[in-house]
Amino acid sequence: MEELTCKMIPFLGLSQYVPEQLFQSIPSPCYVIDEARLQANGSCLAALAQRTGCRILLAQKAFSNYNFYPLLASYLAGTEASGLYEARLGWEEMNGKEVHVFCAAYRQDEFEELLQYADHIVFNSIHQLKKFGPKGKKYGKSLGLRINPERSTQEGHAIYDPCAPGSRMGVTRAVWNQEMDEETLSLLDGLHFHTLCEQNSDALELTLQAVEKQFGDVLSRMKWLNMGGGHHITRQDYDIEKLEECIRYAQSQWGVMVYLEPGEAVALNAGYLVSRVLDVVENGNTKIAVLDVSAACHMPDVLEMPYCPPIYKASLEEKTEHPYRLAGPTCLAGDVIGDYFFSQPLNEGDLVLFGDMAIYTTCKNNTFNGMPLPNIWKLDPQGKLFRLTNFGYDEFKNRLGR
Repeated sequence: MEELTCKMIPFLGLSQYVPEQLFQSIPSPCYVIDEARLQANGSCLAALAQRTGCRILLAQKAFSNYNFYPLLASYLAGTEASGLYEARLGWEEMNGKEVHVFCAAYRQDEFEELLQYADHIVFNSIHQLKKFGPKGKKYGKSLGLRINPERSTQEGHAIYDPCAPGSRMGVTRAVWNQEMDEETLSLLDGLHFHTLCEQNSDALELTLQAVEKQFGDVLSRMKWLNMGGGHHITRQDYDIEKLEECIRYAQSQWGVMVYLEPGEAVALNAGYLVSRVLDVVENGNTKIAVLDVSAACHMPDVLEMPYCPPIYKASLEEKTEHPYRLAGPTCLAGDVIGDYFFSQPLNEGDLVLFGDMAIYTTCKNNTFNGMPLPNIWKLDPQGKLFRLTNFGYDEFKNRLGR
């Protein structure tokens, strides 16, 4: 079989109280969000906030299934948005909690409405801070500026590296020195950086050192510091002690309130994607199982990262004699999920259960090729399933016309 380059994340397996037959009973394709796992992640994050005094926000770009916002509200300080619609969603569905927003560039015709929802507004350039900042201050908003410490810590994921050369994300110190004046600086309450992607706290430590070197003289004038997202806090091997050291260092060194805005850590391993085999075809020595789910439509990070998601009772390692390439049903030749080894042969109608499918899936779905949106189900802590959506043809048609 032709080799596919992708990374594998561990599949934690089904919760003990969930019989495998439960997933056999629901129509595919569909997502299942595990409330018990959300609670476990939330408890971990809330304990961190309690120990350190930091505030933790849900980055909605990773997980915006608002049916679960009331649950998450008991653990988090609020939401982080990437624009007007996410800000409104956080304001409406996690009512009473903080609403932070960062956008690479704000629109003039949306900013007035944005002021109705956001408590904290972070700008990406000094120009936009000068343009919109005075109005934000007039409305009593806390204003911030995203900085670029120019310290890359990622390997192999250039598309997710905000510190890469030529990046549009954040203000470098050179630009700061050219454009910042005292009047504009007086508008600022905080600084924001976001440099990580699925990383441990050692990467944050390196970033914080760069931030101090580049902007330490400014931070003593700030009220808060937002350390962004990409922190895999709820991962089993995450070094929380080092994270706490970074938080406490910033608090003591500059007297700032520290914010974190993880998305993945909130819903890590808290979702499944239920699929079934539609057909098995062969090309040379390769057996290809065509599923009723699509990498391009239902898990686009598989193609963008790229990575191979975990699958229940399957492995990327050659441990069995039943290798299959898993692929979607669309016309895109590259709609390929990955090469896996199964303990039994795959046949039409067989269940294929993907793990870690709560993040960057439902919020990034599309209907390319007329593919239907998978319905979303809730798995409650008692092991009962509840359908939350009823997607169909209208979701495809209404996006394209009236």
